[in-house]
Amino acid sequence: MPIDFAAKKALFHLPEGLIYLDGNSLGPMVRTAPARVDQAMQAEWGDLLIRGWNKAGWMAQPRALGDRIARLIGAEPGTVVLGDTLSIKVYQALASALEMNPRRKVVLSDTGNFPSDLYMAEGLTRTLGGQYRLKTVAPEEAMSAIDETVAVVMLTEVDYRTGRRHHMADITKCAHEMGALVVWDLAHSAGALPVDLAGVKADFAVGCTYKYLNSGPGGPAFIYVAPRHADVARPALSGWLGHAAPFAFDQSYRPGQGIERMRVGTPPVLQLAALDAALDVWDDVDLREVHAQSLRLQDQFIKGVESRAPMLQLATPRSHQMRGSQVSFRHPEGYAIMQALIAEGVIGDFRAPDILRFGFTPLFIDEDDVARAIGILARIMDYGTWDKPEFKLRAAVT
Repeated sequence: MPIDFAAKKALFHLPEGLIYLDGNSLGPMVRTAPARVDQAMQAEWGDLLIRGWNKAGWMAQPRALGDRIARLIGAEPGTVVLGDTLSIKVYQALASALEMNPRRKVVLSDTGNFPSDLYMAEGLTRTLGGQYRLKTVAPEEAMSAIDETVAVVMLTEVDYRTGRRHHMADITKCAHEMGALVVWDLAHSAGALPVDLAGVKADFAVGCTYKYLNSGPGGPAFIYVAPRHADVARPALSGWLGHAAPFAFDQSYRPGQGIERMRVGTPPVLQLAALDAALDVWDDVDLREVHAQSLRLQDQFIKGVESRAPMLQLATPRSHQMRGSQVSFRHPEGYAIMQALIAEGVIGDFRAPDILRFGFTPLFIDEDDVARAIGILARIMDYGTWDKPEFKLRAAVT
């Protein structure tokens, strides 16, 4: 049954008149989230207290919600677990993959990868010492750079700045043929476009839930481990909830079975409650239809901006096959332009050095929103209203 996008939009809390083109950075709240979190606080935490771990199912949430996310990323049941932050999950996946390929010492990534992923790789290779190192190449050179020295290819499927999309199937196949493992970061993929981890035979994948999956600021991350690796991969971060018997309180670590071993610390119960509510919106969604509609909205935006604000330079690929769910334009005064847009009720964001970034999530963005955003941006550029001191003052978060 086709998605009723208007009905889906009504499920999100969005301030009246606001055009929110930043769901690729922080997804808006679903309307049922406050009640679900209130239930977790009052009826569960408040009344059950510590009994909530058993009676309210808190301990099972990371796996149960992981299975719901698994459907959205083409993963097998029982292969995804939630908890901790995305950076921690990147570290876990990368460390496990490196240990599984001990004769090789190179982590290959690209210069468009999110810096935190690169920082995690730098820190891990420094800790391991010896000949371990991180090698980065231009995004379009990633596949050709995979050689017999590469232990792990670590890439984010969709570039956080430009929206450029890697071809996951081709890169994974090439890496495997060259004897390398692959870690995919799905931060800008999960909930935005179709992903088929099982079909492409991915090794590891990680992602966050506070962008397209609407779990709220600081929402927990997830990790996927392919079934063929699940009982082989050893977690570098040997947390007590990844232990085979957490409440045996053994003095030494024994990894749990399968994906359970990738748990680290105590689950963020209140944040998981918000995610639980958000996933109700996603449970009946076909990501192919979502991405197709997103691409239509993107095309509308690109055409309108290039026609009415030609001084902005498109940074996003024109090819649908190479595009995620965002559109980016370049301008030397990108930060000030974005602040002027925000002041007029169009919220996107800025990425250094010159990127204006706009997310197109059709569950809460429609053609009228896009048309209005184009008009406001064109007016700001025509009249130069971005050129004010208050719009050039950099905030802590851009």
